[in-house]
Amino acid sequence: MERGSRSGIAPLLYRMNSSLDDAINDPKNLGEMSGADAIGTAGSSDCGDMLRMWIKFRDDGGRKVIDKATFQSFGCQTAIAVASIATEMIKGKTSEEALALSGPELSAPLGPLPPMKIHCAQLVEGALKNALTGAPAQPATPSAPTLMDSLQPQQKVTIKLKS
Repeated sequence: MERGSRSGIAPLLYRMNSSLDDAINDPKNLGEMSGADAIGTAGSSDCGDMLRMWIKFRDDGGRKVIDKATFQSFGCQTAIAVASIATEMIKGKTSEEALALSGPELSAPLGPLPPMKIHCAQLVEGALKNALTGAPAQPATPSAPTLMDSLQPQQKVTIKLKS
């Protein structure tokens, strides 16, 4: 089905997610970087995603700024999309400016992420912080309920069998 022929609520959903679709279908800065000045890795036990980020700096009038960033992701498409956007977003920033960016800020150009994909932005944030500080990335923890949470019983259920 072509994008223009969607009907009902689908056009609204498509418009809301077109940035995400674009980043998934045409990721920027994908792959390893030889000669990187910093490398960071983060992983999520929630979905098994792993992300590595390479960063190269340059001097910009006495300021050390990020010249280029690349990534590799072993995981879902949303993590790839967020990493793609984030590597573009941090170009020209100092380490301090890049470290100040939160997961939601790094993923903001993609629009709101579904609750079960919020950890993807946290994964990218973790790899970035690991690269820039050398500190181990903290495990990504969803800040909203996950699909698994919604499947858990809310109350204790007792079943009695008649004999």
